[in-house]
Amino acid sequence: MLKKLLLILGLLLTGVLVYYGIVIINARIKTPGIVQQSLASGRMKLELSDFSTEQLEALLKVEDPNFYLHKGLDMTTPGAGVTTISQAMVKMYYFEDFKPGLQKIKQTLIARFAFDPLTPKNTILKLFINEVYLGQNGAHAIKGFENAANFHHGKPFKKLSWDEYLSLLAMPRAPTTYDYTKQKEANTDRVSK
Repeated sequence: MLKKLLLILGLLLTGVLVYYGIVIINARIKTPGIVQQSLASGRMKLELSDFSTEQLEALLKVEDPNFYLHKGLDMTTPGAGVTTISQAMVKMYYFEDFKPGLQKIKQTLIARFAFDPLTPKNTILKLFINEVYLGQNGAHAIKGFENAANFHHGKPFKKLSWDEYLSLLAMPRAPTTYDYTKQKEANTDRVSK
C-alpha cells in the first residue's frame, strides 16, 4: 500500500515538474518576440533618460528596491506586495485574465527562468515605465507614465513637478484605490507616507 502511494505521489510530482518545465520552455521561446513587439509597438513614449536619477530611485524604492540585484524574484521586497517589476511585466504579457493562486506560480517561474534572464534590466524598466497601468479613462486603460501625466495632470511627463510625479508613482500598487483624479485624498495620503 505504501509503495502504491509513493508511486502515485512520484507520478504526480513528475507531472507537475513536466508541466512547469513546459511552461518555462514556452515562455523562453516567446519572450524575445514579446519584448521586441512591445518595443516596436509605438507605446514606448519614454526612455529611462527621460527620468531624473531621483525619479528612478524613487520608482525603484517604491516598486522593487532590489530590482538590479535579483533575477526576477525577490521575496524580501516590500514593493508591490512582493511582486517584482519583472513579475508585473510577466503578468501583463503572458496572462489574459490573471488570477492569484496557481497562476502566481507560473508568473514567478516565467519571471525567474524566462523573462528576467532573457531581457536586460534596463529594457524591463523601460517596458514598465511605458506599460504600467495607471488608471482608467472610461473604458480606456491609461498605461505608462507619459499617458498618465497627460491624463491626470494635463501635461507631458517631462514637465511634471516632483509632487505630480509622486502622485503617479503612488498608483501602480492599486490604481483604482490611489487614482489621482478620482481618489485624490487617498493618493495624497499614500504620497505623504
